[in-house]
Amino acid sequence: MTLKRCFPPVVDEHTRVLILGSLPGEASLVQGQYYAHPQNRFWKLMGDLLDVDLAGMAYRERLDTLLRHRVGLWDVVAEARREGSLDSRIRNHAGNDLAGFAASLPVLRAIAFNGGTAARLGMKALAQHGMPYATLALPSSSPAYTLAYAEKLAAWQAVLPWLDAPVRDGKP
Repeated sequence: MTLKRCFPPVVDEHTRVLILGSLPGEASLVQGQYYAHPQNRFWKLMGDLLDVDLAGMAYRERLDTLLRHRVGLWDVVAEARREGSLDSRIRNHAGNDLAGFAASLPVLRAIAFNGGTAARLGMKALAQHGMPYATLALPSSSPAYTLAYAEKLAAWQAVLPWLDAPVRDGKP
């Protein structure tokens, strides 16, 4: 099995909500971009929540827009062996230091998990540290999780109360 590694986190000092996936899939790893599979609904979901067309933006602009809205990205799994993209195929994983990382974000309020595997592994890692953050287990944005889009969007709206107005020109 191939060893796969996560991407660096996308956060800044204004991050209020950290969205954690499990481990990037094949399309994401090939393109070097979070949620790069064309059928993954992450960018559509977040765009609908934030009322911006994230899916229509260039990748760097997507990340910058998330940061302006105080949303960060990272993964629960630092590295693992996995054939293909399915979370069920993750083997011999090493987790990221979620507690230490979360503690480094001064205004973090909530940690949202994109999918069941991210939630299961991430909550287990955080539970050992008594973290003071809200945790949200969201349905996976992956095309492999076949819940209807409207149901995913309804569940993902749980993120909204944890966000404040977007940051403009680097200022809250």
